[in-house]
Amino acid sequence: MFKGSKAQAKVATFCFEFVSIFSMASIAIAFCFTFLFRTVVVDGSSMNPTLWDGDRLIITATTKNIEYGDIVVCSQPNPMEKTLIKRVIATEGQTVEIDFENGIVRVDGNILNEPYIADPTTMYEGMNFPQTVPEGCVFVMGDNRLHSTDSRSDMVGFIREDYVMGKVLFRMAPNFNLHIAEF
Repeated sequence: MFKGSKAQAKVATFCFEFVSIFSMASIAIAFCFTFLFRTVVVDGSSMNPTLWDGDRLIITATTKNIEYGDIVVCSQPNPMEKTLIKRVIATEGQTVEIDFENGIVRVDGNILNEPYIADPTTMYEGMNFPQTVPEGCVFVMGDNRLHSTDSRSDMVGFIREDYVMGKVLFRMAPNFNLHIAEF
């Protein structure tokens, strides 16, 4: 039993409870950001106007069910020695065709509706089209097509799914946005 006044006992109990709660919260946060979520910072303008240089993002720590329109973070080695943040345009088995003269992107013969891009896709980056995405890979492009080195380039090419670190869930800062559907 605690020896001392009731006031001292209350202070000791409060301190113990505070430390216990703080410790459990810290462990829970560490668990979440180790196994469930990660944070990344956007470096560059290749995803403008959707994401901006310096934006802090929360991403999933899993890479299951990658599909068209997902914004993903890729750690695949590249000559720029950068982690890439890009939008998935096509997944394995799909055929991508880009008409650079008219700025039109087709997947499996269907013209993509891309309201999120800054400019039409008119910049040739070295890869000839049409291209079929190999098994276990995705084809990605930045939303700022005139200022993005992505799967159109021989320097990046197709991204192997095992190099996808996760999908963007939401922007944390500086422009907080929980509505991933708006990305």
